[in-house]
Amino acid sequence: MTIQQLEYILAVEKFRHFGNAAESCFVTQPTLSAQVNKLEKELGIILFDRSKMPVIPTEIGERVIEQAKRVVLESKGIYELVAEIKGEVGGIIKIGIIPTIAPYLLPLFIRNFIQRYPKVLLEVQEMVTEDITSRLRNDELDLGIVVSPLHEGGIIEKPIFYEKFYVYLSNGHPLLKEEKVATENIPAEDLWVLQQGHCFRDQVLNLCDKSKFQRKNFHYESGSLEGLKNMVDRYTGITLLPELATENLSEEEKSRLRPFAGDPPVREISLIRTRSFLKQKLVALLFEEIQSAIPKHMQANKNGRLVNFNL
Repeated sequence: MTIQQLEYILAVEKFRHFGNAAESCFVTQPTLSAQVNKLEKELGIILFDRSKMPVIPTEIGERVIEQAKRVVLESKGIYELVAEIKGEVGGIIKIGIIPTIAPYLLPLFIRNFIQRYPKVLLEVQEMVTEDITSRLRNDELDLGIVVSPLHEGGIIEKPIFYEKFYVYLSNGHPLLKEEKVATENIPAEDLWVLQQGHCFRDQVLNLCDKSKFQRKNFHYESGSLEGLKNMVDRYTGITLLPELATENLSEEEKSRLRPFAGDPPVREISLIRTRSFLKQKLVALLFEEIQSAIPKHMQANKNGRLVNFNL
């Protein structure tokens, strides 16, 4: 049995197709199939039911695959350990980040990070929180950047920063007369919100009367904050923007931005990982780089305590 064979069966389990699995492993299908067959003969079991399309693991195959995931992960940890002992900073970090954070946070730190650590490869994908946690558990991602808390078993959360919500209003909207907007004064029927699956949608709707969230003859839900902002700019209505999303607004756009009255709604942004995560040094460096790019006032929680790295 070899680590390579275990990686092959993990690829087959992921893609449920020998050809696609081989392509992802950069080998030919006959090579991958031969190695999987060799492992099955060595173990004296059948790992995959090849009569099905897509192929599926057998009952015993599922148990072997779960163990293989742990073995492969631990084997990669040896390289991480040696690199850390040598003082080297390199490797791959696969990150999932939710769409309401990605376009505003990534440009703040990516350039500096890759210039400072040229041997580190960052692979970043936008996806909703549910997909991030699922891929973390399947070891398809190393880290997630999401809104927390999640209260998910087996997931470790480390807050990075906190950002307030602001009310963004269309030209001529009655609430422009107010210096600050009370939550109860936001007309839910004027709100533009994200589509189902985005945690930001739930946060926004929790501030308003959901029963009034409807328009008489036009309903639109976007997959991005920019889509909602454009509806406010070019049509009418209200949307809510997180603090980072307001940083690059024009002066005219900022004139249509209003803070909340009283204690403003705030969201906590965290790095998340599984308990078995091994790339501690890289995560610490990434955390520090993100924090250095975030305004100081956003690094303190509601009690005024600054967050620091301690995973």
